[in-house]
Amino acid sequence: MRFVTFAGLAGQAVAGILVGDEHVADLSHPSCLPLLGGTPAHVDTFLEQGLHTWAKRLGQAALPEACKRPLSELTLLAPLRPGKVVGAAFNFTDALAERGMAAPTAPVLFMRAGSTIIGPGEPIRLPPDVGHVGYEAELAVVIGRRALRVTRSEAMQHVAGYVAHNDVSGSSLVKQDGGNFVRGKNLRASAPLGPWLVTPDEVADPHALRIRLHIDGRALQDGSTAHLVFDIPALIEAASHWVPLEPGDVIATGTPAGVAAMHKPEAWLRPGSTVTIEVEGLGRLVNPVAEGEPFHG
Repeated sequence: MRFVTFAGLAGQAVAGILVGDEHVADLSHPSCLPLLGGTPAHVDTFLEQGLHTWAKRLGQAALPEACKRPLSELTLLAPLRPGKVVGAAFNFTDALAERGMAAPTAPVLFMRAGSTIIGPGEPIRLPPDVGHVGYEAELAVVIGRRALRVTRSEAMQHVAGYVAHNDVSGSSLVKQDGGNFVRGKNLRASAPLGPWLVTPDEVADPHALRIRLHIDGRALQDGSTAHLVFDIPALIEAASHWVPLEPGDVIATGTPAGVAAMHKPEAWLRPGSTVTIEVEGLGRLVNPVAEGEPFHG
C-alpha cells in the first residue's frame, strides 16, 4: 500500500492511499468515517497505532468512490513527520571506491532533526553563507514500532515501510567541524522525503533497488541498494543500540556514488535548479532549490 499526506480543503495535513497511479482515496472524506472509527486521518497516527494493522484493514475495505480524488489536483506533503532521522555515512561500496576510502568497520551514524524534513515540491533552502551544499539520493526506512537494542534477526519486524529521501548536506560545515555531521546535516528545509510511504509487502527486496538522481536533466547518481556496506537489519540494530527508535522515525541508509564533489565540474546545489530522485518502486521525488535564510543569523 502507498500512503500519502496531502493538504486538505482547510490546508491541514490529511492521509490518503494511492489508488492506481492517478487517484488518491482521501481518508478524511466523510464517507471514510465508518472505516476509520474515529481515528484521525493522519499517517503519523497510523504509524503510532501500527501501520501494518491499518494497511491490512484499509486493504480489505471497499473504499467509497466518493472519497477518490485525482492525484494531479492534490498538493502532496511529506508523507510523515519523523521525530528524528538517523543517517548512515560511508555506506555504499561504489561511493567509497569513488573516493578511494576503505569501508568502515561499523556503521557511521549521525542524527538529523525531523524538523528539517520537507515534502515533494517544497523548495530546498540554501543558506547564502554556507557553501558546497550537496545532494544525496537515498532509500529511507520508516520505523513502525519501538526499537531499543534489537538484534539483527529482529530488526525487519520493526520496519513500517520505505520512502525516497534526499539527505541534503552542508559539506563545508562538515569539513569545518572536523567531520562532525551535526551542523552540516541540519540545515533548515534540507531533507526532502516522499512522495509516498510504501509498505514492505510492495517492496520485494529493499536491498536491490535502483537509486537515481538528476539535476535539471543532468544525471548525477545511478546506483543500487545492492551496494550497501551495512544492510538494513545491521543499520537498525546499530541505531537501536545508540538511541531508542520510535514509530515514525527514519533510517536513511546512505547514498551511492556520484555526490557533488566527485563531478567535473562539481555539482553543488544552486538556487533555481530542480532535483529529481527516483528510488525503484517508490516514486519520483522532485524539489526546486531556492535561497534560504543565513545559517549564522
